[in-house]
Amino acid sequence: MAELRGPRLYTIPAHRGFADALVAGLKRRAGDDPLALAQGAILLPNNRAVRAVTDAFVRASGAGLILPRMVALGDPEAGETAGAALDPADAAAPPPPAIAPYARRMILARLVAEERAHAGQPINAAEAVRLAGDLARTLDQLLVEQVPPTALRDIDLGDLNAHWQRALATFNVVLDRWPAELARAGMIDAADRRTRLLDRLTERWTATPPTGFVCAAGITDTAPAVARLLRCVSEMPRGSVVFAGLDLAMPIEEWDALGPHQADPVTGRRRRSIETHPQFVPKLMLDRMGVGRGEVKTWRGGTEYDAGAARGRAIANALAPADFTGKWTDLPAEDRRLRGVSSIDLATPAEEAQAIALALRGVLETPGSTAALVTPDRALARRVAVHCRRWGIEIDDSAGRPLSILPPGTFLLALVEAASQHFNPLALLALLKHPLVRQSERIAWLDGVRALDRALRGPRPAPGLDGIAAHLKKGTAAEFWAQACPALEPVGRTFGDGPQSLHGLVACLRECAQSLCGDVLWEGPAGRAAAEFLSALEAEAHAGPPRVSPQDVPALLRTLLDEVAVRPQRGSNHPRLAIYGLIEARLQTADLMIAGGLNEGVWPGRPAPDPWLAPRIRAELGLQGLERRIGIAAHDLAEAMGAPAALLTRSRRDASSPTLASRFWLRLQAMAGERFERDLALEDWTRVLDQPADHVPAERPAPMPPAALRPRAISVTEVDRLKADPFAFYARRVLRLMPLEPVDADPSAAWRGTAVHDILEAWWKEDRCAPDALRGRAAAMMKDQRVHPMMRALWWPRLEEAIDWIARTVAEQAAAGRSVLSAEGQGQVVHAGVTLSGRYDRIDRLADGGVAIIDYKTGKPPSTAAVRDGYSLQLGLLGLIAERGGFDGVRGKAGAFEYWSMGRGREGLGYIATPVDPDGKRERIPTNDFVGIAASNFADAAAAWLTGTAPFTAKLVPEYAPYAEYDQLMRRDEWYGRDR
Repeated sequence: MAELRGPRLYTIPAHRGFADALVAGLKRRAGDDPLALAQGAILLPNNRAVRAVTDAFVRASGAGLILPRMVALGDPEAGETAGAALDPADAAAPPPPAIAPYARRMILARLVAEERAHAGQPINAAEAVRLAGDLARTLDQLLVEQVPPTALRDIDLGDLNAHWQRALATFNVVLDRWPAELARAGMIDAADRRTRLLDRLTERWTATPPTGFVCAAGITDTAPAVARLLRCVSEMPRGSVVFAGLDLAMPIEEWDALGPHQADPVTGRRRRSIETHPQFVPKLMLDRMGVGRGEVKTWRGGTEYDAGAARGRAIANALAPADFTGKWTDLPAEDRRLRGVSSIDLATPAEEAQAIALALRGVLETPGSTAALVTPDRALARRVAVHCRRWGIEIDDSAGRPLSILPPGTFLLALVEAASQHFNPLALLALLKHPLVRQSERIAWLDGVRALDRALRGPRPAPGLDGIAAHLKKGTAAEFWAQACPALEPVGRTFGDGPQSLHGLVACLRECAQSLCGDVLWEGPAGRAAAEFLSALEAEAHAGPPRVSPQDVPALLRTLLDEVAVRPQRGSNHPRLAIYGLIEARLQTADLMIAGGLNEGVWPGRPAPDPWLAPRIRAELGLQGLERRIGIAAHDLAEAMGAPAALLTRSRRDASSPTLASRFWLRLQAMAGERFERDLALEDWTRVLDQPADHVPAERPAPMPPAALRPRAISVTEVDRLKADPFAFYARRVLRLMPLEPVDADPSAAWRGTAVHDILEAWWKEDRCAPDALRGRAAAMMKDQRVHPMMRALWWPRLEEAIDWIARTVAEQAAAGRSVLSAEGQGQVVHAGVTLSGRYDRIDRLADGGVAIIDYKTGKPPSTAAVRDGYSLQLGLLGLIAERGGFDGVRGKAGAFEYWSMGRGREGLGYIATPVDPDGKRERIPTNDFVGIAASNFADAAAAWLTGTAPFTAKLVPEYAPYAEYDQLMRRDEWYGRDR
């Protein structure tokens, strides 16, 4: 009679290094036969696990050995299909091929868009692609769990049935139309094909087991097909299944409380499973395999990466189900001690990254020691990698980075953003300055881009490439644009043609990218990923929505690029340090494991909502709950803490707000109490590493250039700056540092003033201030395409009323004997040894033969108090130039000084204000004294700063120095208020 043999099931506890313990056990079983390992196979969850076990064999090989065949079952969540070894070429009647990922995405996007349009809820192509991605993930979960999508029609929600039947109409995509699309193409879903391959392998091995050993190790996928395969492997003569971190010591009442539970035979209700516990997934796997925990044994053998059983007990106690945490108060000290585990709690993510980098760097001081950072926070991982480079340590995130943030991806996004926005200045300059553009002629190219940047400062020109060409004047920028524009014309023309096929848009995008960057765009891992992405998308775009608006392409492209992970090449990282994501860290170990980013919402992450299936629907279908990922994250943390030394880190705030410590952190802290140690030395090193010894704030600047460098010419508008903020005048006129307008600036008050002056200048030169011609001039300006839409919509009604007031007032004054003498002129005189120049808006001839100096204002005129204090004397200085004959064609004594404001006055928009009065009433300056007072004030200022030796002190009179263009240069915040 044959000996009855049960399943061979093992577990490697969380406090032991999984991959090294697995390899040590397999080598021990192989004995001294060097070919014994080569005759077997190891089934692993994914390609990352294959790499981890391969590395463990290398560490244990000594003089070398022949490795067993290692096969990845594939991870649907990570986009991995079943390994090629599971799909033999000589198999009879192989399953149909799997549909390509982008073909599937595009077809589903088209179907979703059509269903929404049919329901009267149309969506754009970008939103359709996003929803198609969520639908594809939901469909994969149904296929992995072998739940037919048609089961959606059989759900009974009681009182909610009517609502569910209405919602069910949105699932026509997966119930009817998607299967028809697959049948038409002769293909199946990749998840469906993986299930068929696993079942075929199970049938084959059940009938004819392999002659060599087969070990399924570290597999956490609870799919029914995987469970059937593992049961088959465990019962083969030379088969075994090795779990990772299955807790054999967990009390039976806690184990039974995890679920999944059977429905109550009376009420039909089912107790809720504790899916957030790290042991729920291993227990579910055992249940689906049809075996009990008592049949699982501990894998024999230890490694140098083991933390000890006491650590494992403490971690298991800390992560106990909530109903059983009361036992913490009765636990002996040894079962609560986290020996070898320390923590750091820092203020910001920057400090956290600095501390982790220091810890990694410290490990290298011990020969042969290894360390790894494990974190789901990819931004933290990137920060740590950058910090490590300060010591010449190259270490990249093995979880990869999204293609959307790597140079090829950012270039493609910049190109499509510029084209879809009709090449507005910001998007255009971001594209042209991209580091991959024209690398072969980079210096000359950047010189041209900088010239274009200067030319595009201020409000944006008319849209499109032609609008920019019309905006540019002769010079370097125009010459550069004539060379750069041809490369952009094809994509500008294509994206300007309205809705069209996505295939044509992607093809044009690829050709323009090649024209601007050449082959450098496709070099390296990121470049190859970009090339493969565009090639696949272009090949399958015809299956997507038939008409796509160019304005939707940036969001569509970003959605897809965010999903493309670019991982570092093997061998490019430091041999003793690593950075892992949670999936990459499984089965990995090191002397020091750092668990970073232990904040709620990060580790564990917030469960992503399913836009297609509500939680109750998922439960009715038997799909995993959205909170199961929390339990998987807890299991990952327990595995990471199984190293000889472990460091837990968090920051008390993120980029925008305070954070909450992870529930796992709080559990460990609550259970261990004072035994939850903090690495205070590492925290101190982090704070002082970049801290300067002393902070010596800057003194108030007061430069004193020699007389030869001091300007001997000044305009009337610069006098106030010279007196109120001499340093700003010094920076502008001596250092010649002129502030630049922003690119694509909103119309500012200064810009509006310039626009009004242009209108009034044309009114004088072309119409000689004929009152009935002014409105037409203003209307013509507003119709110009270069005028900002916000100005046209919001400012024109105000401008129209103010313009009418100006024309009406000029006509009324003409009837009273006052006439316009000149407008928009300029002149100069020498006064106090300095050339004083000025530009007037308008000068009128008064009835008594004198002249009136007029300045147009779009806002509020200067106050009388400012004039009395010796500021805002521009009108008086213009009167000085006029009286001395500095303006061509203007002669006479200045008898009026007026501000014509377009602001709101007592009778509507438009009023006249003056700082003078013939008799000095209302504390105004007497009219006949105004020019003399202005001349005297100017002479004093010129004698002090222009012909004298007075220092150019910063913010000498702050109340009359409101502009901040030079505040950073003068380091204002370091001294302002300290010495006053």
